Amino acid sequence: MTDLTAANKAVKDFLAEAEEIADQLGSEMADLADMAESGDLDPDLLNSIFRGAHSLKGLAGMFGFGEISELSHNMENLLDLLRLGKIKLDQVVIAVLFESHELLTLLVRTIAEGGETNHSTEISACVVKINACLAPPEQISNNSPFAHLGLSEQTLGALTEYEEHRLLENINKGKKIYTIHTSFDLSTFDVDLSKISDTLKACGELISTLPSMAGIVETNIDFDLLFSSNKELNEITQMIGNDAVTVALLGHADTTVSPSSFPDSIHSEPLIPVTKAVQTALVSPDVPVQPALATGDDIQSAKSMSRTVRVDIGKLDDLMNIVGELVLAHSSIAALAIKMRNQGFSRIAVDLGKSAKGLERKLADLQKGVMEIRMIPVGQLYEKMSRIIRKISREQGKKVELKFYGADTELDKLIVEDISDPMMHIIRNAIDHGIESPEQRIALGKDEKGTIRISSFSKGNHVVIEVEDDGSGIDTEKVKAKALQKGLVQDVSMVSDKEAIDFIFLPGFSTTEKVSEVSGRGVGMDVVKNNITAISGMVDIETSKGFGSRFIITLPITLAIIKVLIISCSGRTYALPITSVLETLLLAEKNINTVERKEVIQLRETTLPLLRLDRFFGFERQGPRPEEFYVVVVGVAEKRLGIIVDDLQGQQDIVIKSLGEAFKRYKGISGAADLGDQRTILVLDVAGMISEAIRSGS
Repeated sequence: MTDLTAANKAVKDFLAEAEEIADQLGSEMADLADMAESGDLDPDLLNSIFRGAHSLKGLAGMFGFGEISELSHNMENLLDLLRLGKIKLDQVVIAVLFESHELLTLLVRTIAEGGETNHSTEISACVVKINACLAPPEQISNNSPFAHLGLSEQTLGALTEYEEHRLLENINKGKKIYTIHTSFDLSTFDVDLSKISDTLKACGELISTLPSMAGIVETNIDFDLLFSSNKELNEITQMIGNDAVTVALLGHADTTVSPSSFPDSIHSEPLIPVTKAVQTALVSPDVPVQPALATGDDIQSAKSMSRTVRVDIGKLDDLMNIVGELVLAHSSIAALAIKMRNQGFSRIAVDLGKSAKGLERKLADLQKGVMEIRMIPVGQLYEKMSRIIRKISREQGKKVELKFYGADTELDKLIVEDISDPMMHIIRNAIDHGIESPEQRIALGKDEKGTIRISSFSKGNHVVIEVEDDGSGIDTEKVKAKALQKGLVQDVSMVSDKEAIDFIFLPGFSTTEKVSEVSGRGVGMDVVKNNITAISGMVDIETSKGFGSRFIITLPITLAIIKVLIISCSGRTYALPITSVLETLLLAEKNINTVERKEVIQLRETTLPLLRLDRFFGFERQGPRPEEFYVVVVGVAEKRLGIIVDDLQGQQDIVIKSLGEAFKRYKGISGAADLGDQRTILVLDVAGMISEAIRSGS
C-alpha cells in the first residue's frame, strides 16, 4: 500500500511539472508561429522552447513515461536544428511542432485521467513527420564567412556551434560586430561583468562571453565579449562607461575606442546590477573559467529563489469545508448566547457573546485567506484560448488578431476550470461563423485580419468575461427561419430579434448547413449555457449583422463559502446568495399589476417582473396566502426579477454542497447547505431562475 501511495504521489508530482512545461511550450510556440510570418525570429524564444522540450524529456524519463520522453526527444532534435539555423522555420515545420505539442498534451492528460498511454501509432506517425523536416547539416565551405572579421583562430575555436550560428545570422542581417575586452578585479568581476552584459543586451545581442588570458592574472580576470548591434562604436562605448573596457569594431581598421577618451559626464548613469545566476549563464560552457573568490553571499546561494508551493485544489476544498463547518459552529454558539441572554443568564451570556464576536472576526480572516489562495488570474485561461484561436484560424485559412484585456482579474480556480470549455465553444463559433475569410473581409471594406477581443473585469461580487468579434454577426432572420423549420415557432413575425438569438442555446440548433470539425453538428451552444448556469452564471449575446457579436458571461467570484439570505415560502426554507440580492420590499396583493398575463410591479419608474416561488417549484399551499408578503429583488448582469416569498429569516454564511448528477435537471437549484441548527436547506440559483422565468414568461 505504501508503494502504491508513493507511486501516486510521484505521478502527481510529474503531472504538476509536466502540465506547466506543456502550457509554456504551447504559448511560446504560438508566439514563434507569429514571428515566422514576419521572418524575424527571437533566438531567446527558440532557446526557451528547446529547453522546455529537453526538460520534459528528462522529466518523463525520470518518472518512467517512455512515450512522452521519446516524443520530446524527437522534438528536441528538430528544435536544435532550428536554433542552429540548419533548417528553415516554414509553415510545414510549424504544423509539425504544433501537432507534436498537441500529442504531448494528450499524453500528459491521459496520465492525469488514469488511462493507458498506449499511443505508439500516433507517436510513430508524428516522429516520421519530424524526421521528414530534418535536413542534413550544411557543409561549411573553405572560405569562412568570418574571415573578414579578423577573429583569431583561438577565439573561433572557442565558439560553440550555436554561437557561430548567431554570429552568422547577425552578419547576414548587416549588423555591426564588436569585440569588447574587459578587465576586472577578481573579487568583484562577477558583478562588474553582469553590469556590462546587461547594458549590452539592452541595445543588441551578446553572442559570446570568453575568458581571456591577457592582463594581470594574479589580481584580475579578463573577458572578450562578442557583441552585435545597429549602434555606432561611440554610442556603445558611451553606454558601457567603464575605463577597464575596450571596444573594437570588427572588419574595420583603426576602430578601437576606450571610454577614458570621453568626458566623465557620460559615466554618471549607474549600471543595473544583474544576479550571479545570469552572469554564469553568459559564460560559454566550453571554456574553463577561473573561479571567483568566495564571498559571504555565496553561503546563501543554495537557497531556493522561489517561495511558491504547489497545492492540490482538493486539499483547498477540504480546507474550505472545514472553515465552513467552523462558520456553522460559530452560528450555533452565537444563537446559544442570544438564547441564554433571553433566559436571564446575563453575565455568562454576555461573555459568551463577546467570545462569539471574537471568533467571528478570526473566522472572517481565515475565510478571506483561504479564498485568496484559491483565486487565480483569468490570464491563465487567456493563454489556452490563444493557442486554440491560432490553431483554428490557421486550419480555416482565416487571419485573426487576438486582443486580451483584464488578465489580472481573479476568479476561483474551479470556476476558471469550469469556464474553459464554454469559452472554447464560443471562440470556435466566433471563428467558424463570425470571422469572414480574408477575401470576403476585403470585399466588405474590412481589414483582412479579423479581431477577437477577450476582456474580463469585476462588477460588484461578480466577474464579467466578454468575447467579442468583428465578423458577420448573427443573422437573426436565418435563425427565425430555422426555428420555423424545426417547429419551434408558428409565426416568425411574432418573434423578436432577442428571442431569436435565444434559440441558438437550444439543443441541436444550428444554422450551419455544412458540418465541419469545428461546428455545425448542433452541439455546443446548449452545452455552453448549461455549463455556465451550473456555476450560477449567465450568458448574454449582443449582435449586429455585418459588424460582429459579443458574448457576455457573468460569473460569481467563488462558489465556496457565501453569505445568503434565508427566506421561507409555504412552510419551506431556502437560501438566496446575498451577492444577487439588490433589495427587499414589503408589499400587498393590491400593489401587483398584470401586463400580458404576467405579474409585475412598478419600481422607481421601471417595470419589475415577479415570480411566485411556490408556483415556480409547483407545490400546493397548505393555507391561504398572507395579506402582506416580501419581494426579494434579485439581479444578475442587467437582468432583474422580483421573487415573492412569505418571510425573511436573516443572513448567514453557508458552504454550498453539490446535489450530484441526479438533481441536475431541476432548474433554479444550485446546491444544498447545512444551517447551524442542523437543518439542511436548498440554495437557489438566481441566474437559472431569471433565465427560466424570461424563457417561460412566467
